[in-house]
Amino acid sequence: MSARTLTVACVQHACGADAQANFATSAAGVRQAAAAGAQLILLQELHQSVYFCQVEDPALCDLAEPIPGPGSERLGALALELDVVIVGSLFERRLAGVYHNTAVVLERDGTLAGRYRKMHIPDDPGYFEKFYFTPGDGPFAPIDTSVGRLGVLVCWDQWYPEAARLMALAGADLLLYPTAIGWDPTDPPDEQARQREAWITVQRSHAIANGLPLLTCNRVGLERMPGGPPAGSAFWGNSFIAGPQGEILAQAPGDAPAVLSATLDLMHAEQVRRMWPFLRDRRIDAYQDLSRRVRD
Repeated sequence: MSARTLTVACVQHACGADAQANFATSAAGVRQAAAAGAQLILLQELHQSVYFCQVEDPALCDLAEPIPGPGSERLGALALELDVVIVGSLFERRLAGVYHNTAVVLERDGTLAGRYRKMHIPDDPGYFEKFYFTPGDGPFAPIDTSVGRLGVLVCWDQWYPEAARLMALAGADLLLYPTAIGWDPTDPPDEQARQREAWITVQRSHAIANGLPLLTCNRVGLERMPGGPPAGSAFWGNSFIAGPQGEILAQAPGDAPAVLSATLDLMHAEQVRRMWPFLRDRRIDAYQDLSRRVRD
């Protein structure tokens, strides 16, 4: 079986209050990745702004924008200039009072290839996303691009095996997760380590269970919001690229910006699936209760 290679990259960085400066940082990372040969480049969740969900403030809905709109158009122009596919993450204004946490895919010619609206919305201390984001309408469907079928999901989605599995069953070539996740700086180091390792492990598990390469791009740095948790949120970076057996191909540090890349053999996933035919052996006749909240 002949190889079909794809060089991919993640751009990890800190964000501040200046949206233009944030985009400039993302764009510089995209340029660096493209110059190194990347054909597909993933940005972190909500890369244009601070992580504003640390507080519940209706005025912050002013950060939302339509798609197509300024953010997607900037990314499209960059994709066209560099001849790359870019996966970005925007706060989408769909309608007054209806906003989404949305991943956008910009094709090499600058056009909008598709979007995915985050389906699983958390509501935890310092992560009050249900205040801002309406859950996506679905379905879990890959986005077709010139570099392959992209199974794009967003952050909290990465804890749910159902989302990854449905993307795989719909023919995704790889899984991508723009992410904003961190810990409470006041948590003890052992608890912080457990959280980070759980996050890495569950995503490697999605790669293994579905026989697909996976990219996750997290932000980094300490962010505080007025009225938010006093200690803020310390985003733990550690963006990584994994192969279809969960092997780590590249990983960013936890405390610094990084542009990381890897070259994937997309045909290797088929070889892995032939050795470990998890999809073949699924007992679809026995999974009906998965559609229930709980099984009483």
